[in-house]
Amino acid sequence: MRLDQFVSQALTLSRKQAQQFIRAKCITVNGQIVTQASTPVPDQAQVCCEDEIIRLPGALYLMLHKPSGVISATEDPSQRTVLDLIQHPHVQTLHPVGRLDKDTTGLLLLTNEGQWSHRISAPRQQVPKVYLAKLAEPLNRVAAKQLELGVRLHGETQLVAASSIEMLPEHYARLTIHEGKYHQVKRMFAAVGNRVEQLHRERIGGLSLDPTLMAGEWRLLTELETQLVFADPSV
Repeated sequence: MRLDQFVSQALTLSRKQAQQFIRAKCITVNGQIVTQASTPVPDQAQVCCEDEIIRLPGALYLMLHKPSGVISATEDPSQRTVLDLIQHPHVQTLHPVGRLDKDTTGLLLLTNEGQWSHRISAPRQQVPKVYLAKLAEPLNRVAAKQLELGVRLHGETQLVAASSIEMLPEHYARLTIHEGKYHQVKRMFAAVGNRVEQLHRERIGGLSLDPTLMAGEWRLLTELETQLVFADPSV
């Protein structure tokens, strides 16, 4: 981790403020003054600010009911991000686990723990993600079967398949996927001649979106819930 990132997270400062502390010779690493913001901080290093030891915050795990109109990013100069919705003293340490499109709503996880995040996002981990889609046209059985067998997305060579597809009344369908390709669900329905009008993520692994959370609200995960994302929801 870069020194400015470490200081920013430990002192709950912006990256720019952390860099100012570093340039002002307020920060030492293992007893040595360091003035370069990009200096890597070794594991187990003792970092001090004006002779006081500073430490990174503990692991944080949150669920957010992402509303439409905000982007899944940590910062953006012109658009609201999901971090703008989180009121927590260590919000700047968080990052989204994967991403939802700007107009997609539903379950989004955030954390400052990189290994946990990677286990959820890495395709080889096969963590299922469940989406409820409102379509321009009702889904027919032929298209549903095609989605289960696999479709070729524009610009890609390998087929992408839904692990399950549920045809629902009206113009709705529930789709489960394991990957997280760019606009994947929308592109999959487009490949069978349909169009997604609204998209909502309901579940990741065995963890469902808390029904008491309104759009834009968040809460910390329980210890059990941090493991539930890796559970088989069919068991």
